[in-house]
Amino acid sequence: MSASTATAPPATAPAVANPTPAAASAAAAAPAATKDKAETIDPESEHFVVSQNYVTRTVENMTMLPPVTWSNLLQNIQWISFTALTVPPAMAIYGLCTLELQRKTVIWAIVYYFMTGLGITAGYHRLWAHRAYNASAPLQYFLALCGAGSVQGSIKWWSRGHRAHHRYTDTKLDPYSAHEGFWWAHVGWMLVKPRGKIGVADISDLSRNPVVKWQHNNYVMLMVLMGLVFPTLVAGLGWGDWKGGLLFAGAARLVFVHHSTFCVNSLAHWLGETPFDNKHTPKDHFITALVTVGEGYHNFHHQFPMDFRNAIKWYQYDPTKWFIWTMSNVGLASHLKKFPDNEIKKGQYTMKLQMLQEQSGSIQWPKHSNDLPVISWEDFQAEAKERSLVAIHGFIHDCSSFLEDHPGGIHLIKKAIGTDATTAFFGGVYDHSNAAHNLLAMMRVGILDGGMEVESLKLENLQRSMSVSSMESDAASSASSVSVSSISPRWPH
Repeated sequence: MSASTATAPPATAPAVANPTPAAASAAAAAPAATKDKAETIDPESEHFVVSQNYVTRTVENMTMLPPVTWSNLLQNIQWISFTALTVPPAMAIYGLCTLELQRKTVIWAIVYYFMTGLGITAGYHRLWAHRAYNASAPLQYFLALCGAGSVQGSIKWWSRGHRAHHRYTDTKLDPYSAHEGFWWAHVGWMLVKPRGKIGVADISDLSRNPVVKWQHNNYVMLMVLMGLVFPTLVAGLGWGDWKGGLLFAGAARLVFVHHSTFCVNSLAHWLGETPFDNKHTPKDHFITALVTVGEGYHNFHHQFPMDFRNAIKWYQYDPTKWFIWTMSNVGLASHLKKFPDNEIKKGQYTMKLQMLQEQSGSIQWPKHSNDLPVISWEDFQAEAKERSLVAIHGFIHDCSSFLEDHPGGIHLIKKAIGTDATTAFFGGVYDHSNAAHNLLAMMRVGILDGGMEVESLKLENLQRSMSVSSMESDAASSASSVSVSSISPRWPH
């Protein structure tokens, strides 16, 4: 589902009466983009045919830049992103080589890592990109400042790309498609210019949001202030570690926040399972959740992007979910959205059925009853003198290869050869397990005429009774030919 087409209300300010031309244009373009396939009529066949889908059509009509090579690499580097991704690691390495780590600075760096990480996961991602809940103005400003401290672009820019990612997952219109490779999805898409334009996405709600507009208009100042100045001031004024605050709580922390977020685009599309849908690459995995502040249950998220949770089970690691829940309990957040449990279970059920279907293809099953010969009781007993044949539940089984392996001993099978052992198999001697039933079914070689021995006995009794009835009928006919006088009593004269 596309976050841009969700019907939920925006998380912040009400809509303005007269949207800007850019917003109106984006809103008008969105419905057209949602039509993934167009139907036309083939005049020759007079049947409906499906034309190329929207993504294919758009990519084919798009002007693409030439491939990046060593000769044009410098012209294709995105220098702002390149600087943001290379300078902090260099500063962190310099600090590790020249400074002694202070415990307070390390603790502060970890705390600020989670604060700026939540600015992305709870703010940029779940609040603004997916509108999974509503936030009060104080919480919005807090998340906007923390998000700026992660140095990943403004809310507006980040959310626009992420909505396109959800709408066009794994296609050429996906800004960080996993199909372009792990490295590209992780960081490559920010280092060099994209070869084509990314897919359209409606951000008209964000364009009307006063907090988003404020952060976007003042982003460069906020980025420097929250990314480097603020963590340095806290460590410097707090315990005198100015350099440590800059190089560790500022730069080194920034490296971890960057790659934590980037793992959602790369690792979360590579490592794990697909318990809800396997049409696209997103996957669920605990390790990814650990390194992304709870964003690792990505298969669930791509299926239900408007859900404020990423992990739906209590034991799954998702601190962002608990942060949002806590904010709702103190009155700073509201309208936490959850996808209906029934629909979530449908996805899980469908995937389990598909897995079972795939497994069944590699399983050898017993012969179908239509492919087995029907054998009379007499022929079965005669054949059982040459082979270890046992009748159970209407089927004739050849147990020759299992005599030595029978857990109950070979004598039990030998005693049953040439007999109907249904009662013994179903509890008369031992109530066998499902595994025993499955193994026995693989030994089927025929079907007993009549179904079971008792049916053969019924048939014999029926034939015998019919024979007796016939004899009695013949006797009665003979008796009727004798004169009545010959059998009348004789009275004395």
